[in-house]
Amino acid sequence: MSYHSPVLLQESVDALAIKSDGVYVDVTFGGGGHSREILSRLGENGRLFAFDQDPDALQNKIEDDRFVLIGENFRFISRFLRFYGVKKVDGVLADLGVSSHQFDAAERGFSTRFDADLDMRMDQKAELSAMKIIRTYGEAQLADVLFLYGELRNARALAKTIVVAREEQEIRTSFELKEVLQKHLPKAKEHKILAQIFQAFRIEVNQELEVLKEFLEQMPGLLKQEGRLSVISYHSLEDRLVKRYIRTGLFSGEPEKDFFGNVKVPLQKVGKLIVPTASEIKENNRARSAKLRIATPSKK
Repeated sequence: MSYHSPVLLQESVDALAIKSDGVYVDVTFGGGGHSREILSRLGENGRLFAFDQDPDALQNKIEDDRFVLIGENFRFISRFLRFYGVKKVDGVLADLGVSSHQFDAAERGFSTRFDADLDMRMDQKAELSAMKIIRTYGEAQLADVLFLYGELRNARALAKTIVVAREEQEIRTSFELKEVLQKHLPKAKEHKILAQIFQAFRIEVNQELEVLKEFLEQMPGLLKQEGRLSVISYHSLEDRLVKRYIRTGLFSGEPEKDFFGNVKVPLQKVGKLIVPTASEIKENNRARSAKLRIATPSKK
């Protein structure tokens, strides 16, 4: 578990209502904590597929005949499952965001704690890195990223500061970026603002919100009628998309009502929002912002 301490482990796997001979998918394998728990509840005829685009995570592969690990982005979930002859599944679990390992591996550039190259790629084969964004995006583009994905009200000022600074000297590392933006980082809020800035660049690098949308849109067609979707999110941008899609089947606007005022949505929520207990947060501080939402396909 040192690679990544799984958050809401029992709750998120309980949410899948596992059948011993069912077919399940863990789309964020990481250290394999959720996958191991799912496998422990499956019988010999059950199957588990897992996805992770990070080569580091592939080293945690579980040796089990019921298990298949796919080294790809989970936005391609339906395509790759079809390759294995699977069209419908009994449950899908997603633990969104960054793994503890990615935060703790200094060279990956995800953390504000280390002076490392501004990388932030979950898929190491991808061309776009945080450094490339900072080097090539125009001021307006940078401001959009910081405002939309970091929810920073002073996004324009931050973007302008970056553009002016990079004309003098290339911004390559996390500490260089921190130094450039120092005047926008009041002591009392420095860590919080830096975290929002890093979050913004990370989401842009990995297209995290687009990936999440594509993934959610595949769920109604992939889940069996009684199947379950179990999603853990860590910030409001992710949680808003998950909550809205479960409620309306859309990411913006409101669904159309029929002649009788009824709304047809592809998923329906199961139970209430689940958050970690105080004791789990005490043991694993990264659990503090986690939210678990559960859904099942709407009755035909």
